[in-house]
Amino acid sequence: MLYQRSSQLFAEAEQVIPGGVNSPVRAFKAVGGTPIFVKSAKGAYLYDEDGNTLIDYINSWGPMILGHAFEPVVQAVIEKAKLGTSFGMPTELETQIAALAVSMVPNIDKIRFVNSGTEACMSAIRLARGFTKRDKIIKFAGCYHGHSDSFLIQAGSGAVTFGSPNSPGVTEGTAKDTLLATYNDLENVKTVIEANKNEIAAIIIEPVAGNMGCIPPVAGFMEGLRSLCTENGILLIFDEVMTGFRLARGGAQELLNIDADIVCFGKVIGGGLPVGAFAARNEIMNYLAPLGPVYQAGTLSGNPLAMAAGLTMLQTLNNDQAIFQRLADKTAYLAAGIDKVLKANNVVFTINTVGSMISVHFDADPVVDFKSASKGDNPTFKKFFHGLLQEGIYIAPSAYETWFITDALTYEDLDVTIQAIDKVSKTF
Repeated sequence: MLYQRSSQLFAEAEQVIPGGVNSPVRAFKAVGGTPIFVKSAKGAYLYDEDGNTLIDYINSWGPMILGHAFEPVVQAVIEKAKLGTSFGMPTELETQIAALAVSMVPNIDKIRFVNSGTEACMSAIRLARGFTKRDKIIKFAGCYHGHSDSFLIQAGSGAVTFGSPNSPGVTEGTAKDTLLATYNDLENVKTVIEANKNEIAAIIIEPVAGNMGCIPPVAGFMEGLRSLCTENGILLIFDEVMTGFRLARGGAQELLNIDADIVCFGKVIGGGLPVGAFAARNEIMNYLAPLGPVYQAGTLSGNPLAMAAGLTMLQTLNNDQAIFQRLADKTAYLAAGIDKVLKANNVVFTINTVGSMISVHFDADPVVDFKSASKGDNPTFKKFFHGLLQEGIYIAPSAYETWFITDALTYEDLDVTIQAIDKVSKTF
């Protein structure tokens, strides 16, 4: 496949946009080469500016669970746009989608809509601090919760040290209140809590990690976190920006049978439009202004176009709950096919899957946390990525990102993908 037009557009973009992109992973820095510029998408396919058709496995990083340009969502947005695109005032639509979301998700009474997953996680942390009257939080190395200052922290010299900023612009003062723990290591979490007794407001986690590849929680880890939080007066925050309404009707809480104290949403809840949300039981949510002292606001929160798209998406998922099994079945089929051809071609690899999330790690050892994910053979991943691109398969341009399966993918698409992986892996 040729990408002459994309190369030209990228060169033009670099003149007026930092790095030529509006989100860094799009720049292909992790894999090399020139980003693909998309012209349109439909169902399971992307159509780029050079006229190429690609089977899509990122699906706008998760929200296109029903496929691109899903007709009911498109029509809902069109009809709402005819009535006005933004008011900065309450609409009935906000109440309708809020009521539906609360009915679908376990253990929440109220939900507030924001404009992105980053904003949802940032607001959840502020709410947790206000509710508990504590300052520190624990996050896990390799889990991404958006680009808010509190989350752009890397590990210090040991498990119980304060974090240090890993982006200029994040102050040491912010960093000192963020503690790092190791995903899937309950003893490590206990150590961090003991070293900061009665100072931790919240533990925030991706219940199924998606930003170091797909990494499921090991048996007992989430149950242990829940117990530790309860015993120590710490709020457990699930970042379900990826997993919410994708892994189950009620998200990861339902799938794992674990109740979080605060849940953050994004992606699917807006049907692909920019939106996020955070939710909790009444006693926590009532701490938010205008009811309580914790301030959070947004002029475009509850935007009618995003609410129309999100309501239609959630109604579709709520009315067709078999979709989650269909997605899991397709993911399992793809994983089995990849496993077969990579083994046949003597490739060293590990595959992780949960529901409709899947990733291939080029390392023989189990991938259970950021350290083990970082051991992957990145040169092989680069060959894998570009090889698949030439075969018309688009996966995330980073070894540290999960793939997302959409209901629009057919088994024929999956077979084409498996055949492409067979062909590409023969060249390793």
